[in-house]
Amino acid sequence: MVKRSTYVNSWLTVLVLAIAVNFALARGVNAQKSDSSYLRAIRARQSKSILKNGLHLALPPLKPAATSNAKINLPRADDKLLSNVQIFPNPVTDIINLKYTLSRNAYVNVKVMDILGNDVLTLVSQRVETGDQSLTYNVNNKLSKGFYFVRVVVGNESVNKKILVVY
Repeated sequence: MVKRSTYVNSWLTVLVLAIAVNFALARGVNAQKSDSSYLRAIRARQSKSILKNGLHLALPPLKPAATSNAKINLPRADDKLLSNVQIFPNPVTDIINLKYTLSRNAYVNVKVMDILGNDVLTLVSQRVETGDQSLTYNVNNKLSKGFYFVRVVVGNESVNKKILVVY
């Protein structure tokens, strides 16, 4: 007998809750048929509660399709930090001229490597400003004849150029 009354009571509770939710949702749908009347009702309720509580928060109204004219320049993942790397003259006789462009301030490392990838000479290892940069380096008696690679490393980007040293 107790089992049966518990079963009936639980179904009656579920039925009463379903009816209450139905009425609550139906009332909300009727209030939202007209946006302006719904907003007036909400504002009236808020103003009454504000007067009771003494708290005042003024938020700007939300406008659909509102845009901003503010421009924010954030570096993107696809932006190149290093570009226009040029080495001349090639073949090199006594001087290496290196030109490159940086899109923002960064630490630059320029090394000369032999064919096997061993570091032979470090031309630059310092922080460099934004813009076009040029470097002239005298390699007379510092490199023997042969092929070398010049590696320019900026951040996680690197560019390798092949040069031929002749005297």
